[in-house]
Amino acid sequence: MNKNYYAVIMAGGIGSRFWPLSTKQFPKQFHDMLGTGSTLIQQTFNRFEHLIPSKNILIATNKIYEDLVKKQLPKVTPKQLLLEPAMRNTAPCILYSAFKIYNENPNGIMIIAPSDHWIDDEDTFLKNVQTSFDFCTKNDALMTLGIQPSNLNTGYGYIQFNHSENNIKKVVNFTEKPNLETAKQFLEEGNYLWNAGIFVWSAKSILKAFEKNLPEMYSLFKKGKTCYNTISENNFIEENYANSQNISIDFGIMEKAENVYVLPVEFGWNDLGTWGSLYNKLNKDNNQNATVGGSVIYRNSKNNLVQTQSKKRVVIQGLENYIVVEKDDVLLICPKNQEQKIKEITSAIKTEFGEEFV
Repeated sequence: MNKNYYAVIMAGGIGSRFWPLSTKQFPKQFHDMLGTGSTLIQQTFNRFEHLIPSKNILIATNKIYEDLVKKQLPKVTPKQLLLEPAMRNTAPCILYSAFKIYNENPNGIMIIAPSDHWIDDEDTFLKNVQTSFDFCTKNDALMTLGIQPSNLNTGYGYIQFNHSENNIKKVVNFTEKPNLETAKQFLEEGNYLWNAGIFVWSAKSILKAFEKNLPEMYSLFKKGKTCYNTISENNFIEENYANSQNISIDFGIMEKAENVYVLPVEFGWNDLGTWGSLYNKLNKDNNQNATVGGSVIYRNSKNNLVQTQSKKRVVIQGLENYIVVEKDDVLLICPKNQEQKIKEITSAIKTEFGEEFV
C-alpha cells in the first residue's frame, strides 16, 4: 500500500434525524443500522483498509465519543484520533487533520469521508478513490466525488461541472439543496451531480486553500505546527479548537477556491440521512415492510419500517407507511411522510422527558 495515502473519517455528528435510535450519547455511526453485523463506522474503516494503510486512517470525532471509537475500532491508536473538544462543523476538523498529516508526511494525499454513509459497490468506490489520488498526486487540485443523480431530490447539494471528454471535470458552481423546480432543471441540463461530502486532495493543496480563503483559521491551527503528532497535541487542541470559526468546508473553501474538480461516480451511494433513506436500503417482504432487529408479524400492513431490539416479538395490524422504532424505554411511531418532524419531536422530548433521552 502507498504510505502517502491517508483517510480522515468524520464521525462527530449526532444523527438527530434517526432519533430515538441515534442520540447524543450514542449516535448513528456507532449503530448497525442495516442489521449487517457491523456498525457504519466499522464498515467505513474496513472499506478504506483495502487501499490505505490502517495506521493512516484517522478518526475525527467529538471527544465524548473517544471510548466508543476505541471499542468499535480496537486497532486504532491514540495517534489516529482527532478529538474535537467543541462542535465547529467540518472546516476546522479538516484543517486540523491536514496539519497533522502534513506534519508527518508532506507528500500525504488524503480523502475526507463521513462515517455513516452506505456504499453498495465497494470495488468501484475504491477505483474512484484511486483515480482521485492519482490526479491529486500530480495536480494542485481540490477534488470531490459527485454522485450521478438517480431521482429528483431536494435534500442534497448539487455540483455543476463543465462538460468535457475528461472523466475528471472542472467544477463551475455549488448549489445548496435547491427547490423542486430548480432540481428538475438541473437534471434536465445533465451537468449536475449530488454533493456526497467526500473530498480528496493533497495535504499541501488544502493547507494552501485554507491559508488563502480562511486565513484566521489557518493562523490559529498553524500555531500548533510543532505540537501535531506529539504529546502536546491534545493540550493545544483543547486550548484552541473552540476559538475556530464554525463553518463547513463547502462554504469556507470549496465555493471559493478556483482549483476545484469533480469525478462523476456511481457506486450505489446512500447518505443514510433519514429513516426513509434507510428504508430504501433494507430488504422488504412482499408488502414492502422492512424489519431490523426483532421478529414482526405484519397483518394487513404495508410499506412500514419497524426497528426494535433483537428478539423482540412485534405484531403490526392495519398499518401503512409508518416508521416504528423502539430503543430501550423509548418508542417512536411516526408516518413516513412526516419524518422531517423528528427534529421537532426531539426538542419536545428534551423539554418533557429530559435531555438524557435525546
